[in-house]
Amino acid sequence: MGRTHSNAYLRLNNFFPVEHRAVLKAICDSDAAKANKFVEVWGYERAETDWRKLVEAPDIDLIDICVPNVAHRDIAVAAARNGKMVMCEKPLAMSVAEAQEMVAAVEKAGVPNMVSFNYRRVPAVALARQLVEEARIGRPFHYRATYLQDWTISPDVPQGGDALWRLDLRVAGSGVTGDLLAHSIDTAMWLNGAITRVVAKTETFIKERMHQVSGKLEAVGIDDACMFLAEFANGSMGTFESTRYARGRKNYNSFELNGADGSLYFDLEEPEYLQFFEYQQLQSGKKTESHLTGWRKIHTTNAEHPYMKHYWVPGTTIGYEHTFLNALADFVAGIESGKPAQPDFRNALQTQKVCDAVLESARAGRWVETGAEL
Repeated sequence: MGRTHSNAYLRLNNFFPVEHRAVLKAICDSDAAKANKFVEVWGYERAETDWRKLVEAPDIDLIDICVPNVAHRDIAVAAARNGKMVMCEKPLAMSVAEAQEMVAAVEKAGVPNMVSFNYRRVPAVALARQLVEEARIGRPFHYRATYLQDWTISPDVPQGGDALWRLDLRVAGSGVTGDLLAHSIDTAMWLNGAITRVVAKTETFIKERMHQVSGKLEAVGIDDACMFLAEFANGSMGTFESTRYARGRKNYNSFELNGADGSLYFDLEEPEYLQFFEYQQLQSGKKTESHLTGWRKIHTTNAEHPYMKHYWVPGTTIGYEHTFLNALADFVAGIESGKPAQPDFRNALQTQKVCDAVLESARAGRWVETGAEL
């Protein structure tokens, strides 16, 4: 994450006409050698090994949190108290309680803040939002999301440490629910409104793994897989599935939204495309002629598509790294215009509420109200 965010700061003004220019003042890592190497590669002015020095430094305006989840709250709260703008990787926190503390801190300090749910900034996903806002989908009935990977299938994969902290419950807070489904939930509520109620099932397939820090075989506390049913405030139904045990799937993040007038489908492994089925034409209000119906595969590379006017000629694509650049551009433009970019901490708190409700439902074996409000 440090690389994707640093690249965005370096390239911001090359592609977006914002007034401010980022200055890479300092990078922080508990490993001094790694921090110094990062300074050398990415052009930061200095390296630190204690994040407290960053949040108190008078020459720093913005703190960008790209650390394991367990440290999000402490850094964000301290940064806000020191008057710093705060950007934070997802999920916002380890729990709703922590997320609420973070929201309270940034709002009390009045500092700009944002959470890096970067998939909102994939042009095809942003186009999906545009089509929903243009009322091209009509009354929504179903939302289904999958987020599948396969990198933890082997029992020889350890847990903990710098590279595999996502498998350590004490550091990550949860498994696929907080890591992968948080993305799916954020996208779903951005497109289809608040999720009000969930019922879930989780599974941990490998019960023990070697811990890289302790050197001991320890119990695995995270969820390797999670499936849940959801009810949305608008009356539609949702199904969500996530696992790191889908052999052959590397980063299969997909969603489909079905409405009375049309449907949408997106797959992150083909990020330049949005699929759209038009049943009723918006302009005429008439049903699309039967011999012309069918799924339309929109190649989102035209200047008319979200973000694409800032990049290349039609037909050429952008990549994963550009989603972070798009997000940063929106954040800076929001500061300059006085219209804050989303999702901010309060918006991301709603996703945290759903994640916590999913985990509670899996523990209790019953439907759980989320309390999410948009």
